[in-house]
Amino acid sequence: MVSHVSYVDLIVDHIGQLCVIPAYQGGPQRGERFGDLGVINDAAVAVRSGRIVAAGRHDLIRGEYAALNVIDAENRLVTPGLVDAHTHLIWSGDRASEFELRLMGATYQEIAAAGGGINRTVRETRAASLADLFEGAEARLNVALRHGTTTLECKTGYGLNQETEIAMLSAIALLDSEHPVDVVPTFLGAHDIPPEYADNPDAYVDLLVDHILPAVAVWKSKHWDKPLYCDAFCEQGVFTVAQTRRIFEKALLCGLRLRLHADEFVSLGGVRLAVEMNAASVDHLLVTTPEDARLLGASNTAAVLLPATPFGLGIANTAPAKLLYESGAIIALGSDCNPGTAWCENMQMSLALACRSLKLTPAQALAAATINSAFALDRGDLVGSLEPGKRADLVIWDVPDYRHLAYRFGTNLAHTVIKDGQVVYPPTT
Repeated sequence: MVSHVSYVDLIVDHIGQLCVIPAYQGGPQRGERFGDLGVINDAAVAVRSGRIVAAGRHDLIRGEYAALNVIDAENRLVTPGLVDAHTHLIWSGDRASEFELRLMGATYQEIAAAGGGINRTVRETRAASLADLFEGAEARLNVALRHGTTTLECKTGYGLNQETEIAMLSAIALLDSEHPVDVVPTFLGAHDIPPEYADNPDAYVDLLVDHILPAVAVWKSKHWDKPLYCDAFCEQGVFTVAQTRRIFEKALLCGLRLRLHADEFVSLGGVRLAVEMNAASVDHLLVTTPEDARLLGASNTAAVLLPATPFGLGIANTAPAKLLYESGAIIALGSDCNPGTAWCENMQMSLALACRSLKLTPAQALAAATINSAFALDRGDLVGSLEPGKRADLVIWDVPDYRHLAYRFGTNLAHTVIKDGQVVYPPTT
């Protein structure tokens, strides 16, 4: 009897440990299912036309599929590509001097009040050309890719005027079209009150609502056919809950989805607003109350935790990860890569910090940085797991077991990164 096999484009074979990280009932992992890695030992993955065809035991895959292109994983770990659910990857300049000031005792808020912080980066970003913004972000995106990130959210927010914010959106769209990493754009015009409106924040909210958001909607209609998000920094000294609501109501009218920075320093009620308005995510959550954690557990708004940020600020990470987990919340992870508090493109560091400061297990941290971050970006049907039909975004790690990804830190453990079925790191030419 002749055995018939199906031909595929690529087989990744001799995988020592494969983490499929399946979706739960077609959605993110939560509750008792959070951290289900779907581990298969002695495995292989078959890929055709950039999509996963099958993932399973080596003998079963090689008995059913054949390919001219076979990558020998040499008993290494393979996981989905990492998904970074929160970055500010595009900016100009740096704030190294502010890091030094914080070490000398200055607080984030004191530095901002003296003209530093976000508005310092705003001044430098406004002065940069579109080419400069693109090149700087591209260099940081290359670092993220080398460390295993294959999908990444990227915010504007260092323009705070119509011209620069639209330029930043254009740079993000160009990155998405030209770089192997999928880049998901978020409009963050409500990142801070620009200096020219320091004495009249409501006037800046008027500008956002009456002029900038409509311009963003026009830009989207011409240049972006996937979900576009609107974010805001709902925090003491920045945007109030009432101001954030106005911005979000207009954003929804403009066809944008919502995300929110909240509870980084002071709990103002941003979590409740995010849940009420069905935001895709609410991020930071360092001072989130038990009541709001339970509210997130009963919602479909993801809790995006950013452990590199308190580490960068040198403060305790008090995000209530355990309560969020026990409440059934969707927990996702991001790097928060930005020039002020967390210049770190490496999601491996987020995994290490999530286990140490948030007390997630290595399995939970990995699920948060793959399948759950994918759903937080409305990409869970495409990426975040190695289930049939999804994009063939995967990483071969130079370790034998998934626990090493959080156990080790300070070195790059990514051996090979595959995006849409093609090796993109290390470069093949």
